[in-house]
Amino acid sequence: MKKILLLLVVAHISVAQKSGIQFKPTPVEKVFQDARRAGKPVFLEIYSPTCHVCQSFMPTLADGRVGKFYNDKFVNTKLDIDQPSTKAFLEKNRLFVPSLPLFLYFDPQQNLIHFAMSNNSTDEVIRHGTNALNTSVRSQNMKSRYQQGERSTNFLIDYAMFGRITRDTVANMAAMNDYARQQSPATFTNQTNWLALQKLVLDFENPMFQYMLGHLDAYRKAYGAEPTQKVAENILMSSLYSGRGAQFPVAKILQIRQDLTKIGIDPRVAANRTLLPEVNAYFRARQTNKAVDRMDNQVASNQLTVLEYLYISRLFNRASPDANDAPTVVKWVNKALALKPTPKEQADLYFEQAEAYRRGGKSTDAQKAAQKSMELAQTSRLDTRRNVEQMAKLK
Repeated sequence: MKKILLLLVVAHISVAQKSGIQFKPTPVEKVFQDARRAGKPVFLEIYSPTCHVCQSFMPTLADGRVGKFYNDKFVNTKLDIDQPSTKAFLEKNRLFVPSLPLFLYFDPQQNLIHFAMSNNSTDEVIRHGTNALNTSVRSQNMKSRYQQGERSTNFLIDYAMFGRITRDTVANMAAMNDYARQQSPATFTNQTNWLALQKLVLDFENPMFQYMLGHLDAYRKAYGAEPTQKVAENILMSSLYSGRGAQFPVAKILQIRQDLTKIGIDPRVAANRTLLPEVNAYFRARQTNKAVDRMDNQVASNQLTVLEYLYISRLFNRASPDANDAPTVVKWVNKALALKPTPKEQADLYFEQAEAYRRGGKSTDAQKAAQKSMELAQTSRLDTRRNVEQMAKLK
């Protein structure tokens, strides 16, 4: 009896698989070749075999009505998020996956035309496929709809998510700022807006996030201290290390550092996180002395490794707008040399020391350091082309 039941289950699964979406197992580039030959768009599911939500979609995707629609209209495939080939595909197409499963729809030339984070029902999955085929509503045209003035709440949420998926931070921020302005502050702590803070807000200046910073206890009470800190931390760090953040003036970076401390991050940890953005902001403002002071305070309060000394020496030698830092770079190199580095590390350190001396106008000291770097490189059988170039500059 058990064998009969097992055979019936296997037969049912087999029928479901045949009647559901037929996912091509071939490499993704081959899928797009097939799509071009067939003149069809591509439906691509990003999933993980360990994702329970993805597993819950399997019966829906195996449904006969879903299968008929997708097999008629699309060339279908699925990619495991954990596979290197999937990560390479996402990086090549500059796509971010905020949650699983993620439905992506492409034209045959591999241009993203639509996305969906679907509810688990046959009608919803078919609806998303229908929208992907409709040029007036699919995600690809959201930017033009936004530019033409569309500002409905659901549209702004979808457009902000599309901005996240396509790594268009500018679009995401614009949509979420408009969304926040539509909301009453009395609703900022509700479940919907909490979800928006978790999934969509990337800008620490967004009104909803600024409200959160001023009412942390309300969020801690509603959603817990640890989740509140995590969400706030993610938004602050996303702002700091975004393309926009790379151009922040020092004042904004210091504000983020202060906000990190406010949400519960240890002050020393917060200072470490904003160190490089602060230094680079001082460089952009041509305030070399402040950059030196900031980094030198970091050196004085931490035990740096040889590689860390080497990193900051290279940073200042290459990015500093003037030579005011040169004596301090020499000091850092000497501190690293006192740590008994390997011959290769010594070669690198003396190279940076020679650069600092050269920038500071001390040609004799620069030549001595450059010669020492060359000798160490030769002893360690390293490529000496950079040493030859350096010594030529010092003649």
